[in-house]
Amino acid sequence: MHQRGIISIKVFYTWGEKAAHKYDPGFDRSVQWDIPLLNGYDFAWLQNISQDPGTHHFKGIINPAAARKIQEYNPDALLVFGWAWQSHLKIIRHFSGKIPVYFRGDSTVLVKSAGVKAVLRYFFLTWVYRHIDAAFFVGTSNRAYFVKYGLKNEQLIFAPHAVDNARFEIKRDAEVADLRASLNLSAEDVLILYAGKFEPVKNLELLLGAFVLLGNPRVHLLLAGGGPSEGILKSMADQSKVKANIHFSGFKNQSDMPVLYQAADLFCLPSTSETWGLVINEAMACGRPVLVSDTVGCSADLVTELNGAIFKSGDREDLTNKLKMLTSDRQQLRNMGAHSRLIIEDWKFCNIAEAIENKIR
Repeated sequence: MHQRGIISIKVFYTWGEKAAHKYDPGFDRSVQWDIPLLNGYDFAWLQNISQDPGTHHFKGIINPAAARKIQEYNPDALLVFGWAWQSHLKIIRHFSGKIPVYFRGDSTVLVKSAGVKAVLRYFFLTWVYRHIDAAFFVGTSNRAYFVKYGLKNEQLIFAPHAVDNARFEIKRDAEVADLRASLNLSAEDVLILYAGKFEPVKNLELLLGAFVLLGNPRVHLLLAGGGPSEGILKSMADQSKVKANIHFSGFKNQSDMPVLYQAADLFCLPSTSETWGLVINEAMACGRPVLVSDTVGCSADLVTELNGAIFKSGDREDLTNKLKMLTSDRQQLRNMGAHSRLIIEDWKFCNIAEAIENKIR
């Protein structure tokens, strides 16, 4: 948006400056990304006085000076990402009715809830969203969430979830060949990839179990990343009859990700709950077919029978059957990958920028 020069922006980072070198419990390690995230635009770090800083709980972000710092900048409008932290909710309430307050979040209602908690959540969220003027929704399931909690059609603007497609489209053939060779893959072998955090919500034990049931010696599984579930997964792999076909790469930084996707023949995201799943955007930008659970938020927008498949969340038999169907024909996978690239062309950063610019100016 800054490069486009249509509106002036300033980003206030509420986690605080330590976010640049933070411990990520999902990866179970400190993470410092190896691509520039702070270049080319105006930003400020807000002091976060939380005793346990982070996005994993409501009091993980507390910024006493937030309202004052934002007022000093004197914006014509405010865009807040997420409400579920003390400071963000205070900012929304403070500026509501004073300047236009816009909201960006990717929650869905794909994982159903019931009982008293669901009723309380309904009343609380309708109260929260009464304080915003409009929301930029990321996809179909996210739009349904906002409608459920009281936002009207005229308050909803589509701003597609996106990644830097161009970075993933650049061919890395030599590195891809080296990676596949390091895994002892032949040209005919099929490689299934998962990349991300190893935590229970990702349901990697289901994927690993389905892969073992698949039992195809020409199909391999690569799990790239790390986190609290790593020990369990490695133990399962060691005890399986196909352990030679199960690989762990460890944590991979952003500059390595295109190589992983391009080395794979199929990307799988088996999460029990995933508001969107930007790894699917990344895999598709690399021209790869995708397999996701029906509780992954992007499934309604990005995944069709032309570029992959959707399985019933938590259903190992369904996942195994979908893996068998997809891995039975490498030419079919290549055709699906080509469709992935076509689908993802319209899910790009400039479309987000245009949606915001058109609403604010």
